[in-house]
Amino acid sequence: MLRKMVIVTCCVIMTVSLCLLDTNAQNKSQNGSHSSAKDPHMVNDIKPYKINVDQKILDDLKQRVEKTTWPNVIEGQNYGGPPLKDMQELTRKLLKFDWRKKEAELNKLPHFITEIEGQSFHFIHVKSKHKNAIPLMLIHGWPGSIVEFLDVIEPLTNPATGKPAFDLVIPSLPGFGFSGPTKDAGWTTNRIAKALNELMGRLGYKKYGVQGGDAGAIIGPEMARLAPEKFIGVHVNAATLGFIPMGPVSEADIAAFTPAEKERLQRLQDFVQTKFGFNIIQSHQPQLLAYALSDSPVGLMAWISQLFSGTELEQQFLTNFMIYWVTGTAASSIRWYYESAHDPAAWAPKANSGVPTGVAIYQDEDIGLRKFGEQSNTIVRWKEYEKGGHYAVMKASEVWTNDVREFFADLKAAK
Repeated sequence: MLRKMVIVTCCVIMTVSLCLLDTNAQNKSQNGSHSSAKDPHMVNDIKPYKINVDQKILDDLKQRVEKTTWPNVIEGQNYGGPPLKDMQELTRKLLKFDWRKKEAELNKLPHFITEIEGQSFHFIHVKSKHKNAIPLMLIHGWPGSIVEFLDVIEPLTNPATGKPAFDLVIPSLPGFGFSGPTKDAGWTTNRIAKALNELMGRLGYKKYGVQGGDAGAIIGPEMARLAPEKFIGVHVNAATLGFIPMGPVSEADIAAFTPAEKERLQRLQDFVQTKFGFNIIQSHQPQLLAYALSDSPVGLMAWISQLFSGTELEQQFLTNFMIYWVTGTAASSIRWYYESAHDPAAWAPKANSGVPTGVAIYQDEDIGLRKFGEQSNTIVRWKEYEKGGHYAVMKASEVWTNDVREFFADLKAAK
C-alpha cells in the first residue's frame, strides 16, 4: 500500500491547472489602527499598529453564534469532522471568551504594519535586550497565526544566562489575520518568500535566520533559496513539502526506513485517505467554501478544528479563531492553497540553497522523512522527539524552544 501512495502535503496539493478564481474579500475592516509615528529603528514606512476591533463586529459575532443552526446527526455514526457535542461545548466557551482582555494582552507586544507590493504586512517585532542577539523570523501556517508563537517570545528574547538570545520578527502572512485579505492574485510561496526577505531588509537585518512550521516550513526554505547569502540558518518543524516523497515509494526505500519512519509514512497515507478533503477544496474551489466560512463562525471553528484542536489548545484555539474572524481573512487565507496548487514553480525540483538546515520531528503527528528532505536541503541537524505534534511550538514549547536555541547556537559556535 505504501509504495503505491501518491504523496500530497497537508498544506498544498498536486493538481491540474484551473482558471484562477476571482475572489472577494469579506466585508470586514482590518480592525486595527496605525499611527504615523515611527519607531527610531524603523525605516521605509513601517508604522506602529494597534489592534482595535470594532464593537459592531463582536456584537454581530455573538448574534451569529447564538443563532447557530446545528446539523442533525445519527447517534453512534461517524461521518467525519468534530462531534456535535464537542462543537456545542466549544461554542459555549466562545461566548464566554473575553476578546477585549485578549486584545489588551496582544497590544502589550510591539506590533507594526507596512506595505510590500501593494499588500499590507502586519508583524510583531520584539528586540532582545541582550547584545549580539540573533535576528530570527518565525512563520506560522494554516490554520494558524501569530498565536502559535506568543508563549515563546519571552524565552527566546530574554533567555537565561549562557543561552542565545533572539530578535524576533513574527509576521502575519498575506491574507492572514492582521495583514488583512490579499488585494490581488498571485501570492504564491515564492512571492511571499520574496516579500518576507524584503521585510527583514527593511528592518535593517543583513543576516538572519528563519523558523517555520507547516506553511512556514515551505516558505522558510524558499526564502533561503532566493537569498542564501542573507541566511544564518533555516529551522523547520511540521515539515511537509520538500521533506516527503512526491510519488510512489519503492520497496527498497521502505525496507531501509527505521520503524519510526515507516510509522510516519503510514500516517501520511492515513491522512490522505481520511482527512484530506479540506486540501482538495481549498486548492480547487476556495471561493465556494469561502461563503460558508465567512458567514458562519461555528462553521469556521469546525473547519479549523480538524488541524488545530479546540480541545487540546482551547485558549490558543479561541484566540486564533477570533483573529481570523474579526479580520475577515477566512476566505483569503485559504486562497494560498489555490495559488500554491496552480503555481508550476511550486512543483518544480528545488535547488539546494546550501543554507544549514535544522529539522525537528515530533513522532506523534509529523510525517517528514530525512531521505527526501536531503534532496533539496542542507540538513545539519535532525532531531526526533516522541511527542509535540503538528503544533509543537504550543504543545511542547520548552522542547521546541530548546531545539531552536541549540540549532542556532551550534551554527554560531561553528563560525
